[in-house]
Amino acid sequence: MRQEIKLKPIGIIRTPYKKPKGISIQGKFKKGVKGMIRLFPKYQVGLKDIERFSHLILIYYFNRSKEVRLTGKPFLEDKEHGIFAIRSPHRPNHIGFSIVKLEKVKDSTITFSEVDILDKTPLLDIKPYVKHFDGRDKVKNGWIDKHFKECVKPKRAVIR
Repeated sequence: MRQEIKLKPIGIIRTPYKKPKGISIQGKFKKGVKGMIRLFPKYQVGLKDIERFSHLILIYYFNRSKEVRLTGKPFLEDKEHGIFAIRSPHRPNHIGFSIVKLEKVKDSTITFSEVDILDKTPLLDIKPYVKHFDGRDKVKNGWIDKHFKECVKPKRAVIR
């Protein structure tokens, strides 16, 4: 199947990050940073019961990436890996996701922390993070494990 798929944003993600420099490679490494989702009003009813979850999975479009690479260097090291073994924005479909901590829901606005997303990023979808579904046992983390051997947070946890 090679048909084109069209997606439309459901809202805009607002964060303090105007440029990649200074963003945590994963939001959990900078817990105090807050962001906000401004959901388009026609989707507000879809937020019913979301406040009962502690974390959300945000699926978004890397709208500032203008190129596609099939290999790339992740921020944790200087070695290239295949694009599907890293979380670079320069992917064939420029789709990203983040797990964030839900702080507050008011009308069509969601406040969250543990941010690793650029300001004004188009939001494609929101899913609740459910440890019973999303957590796994006996996980292998490929090339990433070596960066966590003696610590919880890697030395290169922020984009320079």
